[in-house]
Amino acid sequence: MDVFGKALSDFYTKGKADVLWLHNSYDEPEEMPVDVFFRAEDEMPPLEHYALSRCYGDVLDVGAGVGSHALILQEIGHKVTAIDISANAVKIMQQRGVKNAVVQDVFTITEKFDTILLLMNGIGLTGTLAGYIDFLQKAKNLINPDGQLLFDSSDISYLYEDLEKPSNQYFGEVSFRYEYQKQRGNWFNWLYLDQGTLAHLAHQNGWDCEVIFEDGEDQYLARLKLLS
Repeated sequence: MDVFGKALSDFYTKGKADVLWLHNSYDEPEEMPVDVFFRAEDEMPPLEHYALSRCYGDVLDVGAGVGSHALILQEIGHKVTAIDISANAVKIMQQRGVKNAVVQDVFTITEKFDTILLLMNGIGLTGTLAGYIDFLQKAKNLINPDGQLLFDSSDISYLYEDLEKPSNQYFGEVSFRYEYQKQRGNWFNWLYLDQGTLAHLAHQNGWDCEVIFEDGEDQYLARLKLLS
């Protein structure tokens, strides 16, 4: 059951949705506002504006949701391929006017792009540090010469100010699951990267890493390019 996609569909077709709950592995469930995925350009935070302005060439928008970023990139002239694993999300993207929206996992993509974009902590979909490393290797085959990866993430060490960090895994590896209208989806892994770990693993795996924007609230935008 695509619990997340059902909430998106309700909001798109009815203009409202019931409460979408996000269960997590570290605290109490939180309410996830569905309207944030449909926000207009003037409602986006500065980090996302900056990321969109730094895109160039053909763009792969990974975890594109309902296409809010893809639509902006299209409008300013980029050729955009927008992918998501939620069929409902992709259907909405198509209805909203995203020209090339596909139900697909990034690990099955074979084309090459100039910019690979993962916003709203999209790098989290790699799930674990091992998954992040796998993605960095896969991305080498998806990038044109002088291409770039653009993504944001957060240092969530603040969650452990009064708690001990996990001893059996990296503290930024967490798990989530959605609940909507009393239906619960499956648990899935999600990754938050502190800047030091991000840069160290990127360099180890053949990428130059630069943090190009910080919002002052532990969230940052990174750009990775292949080491020459």
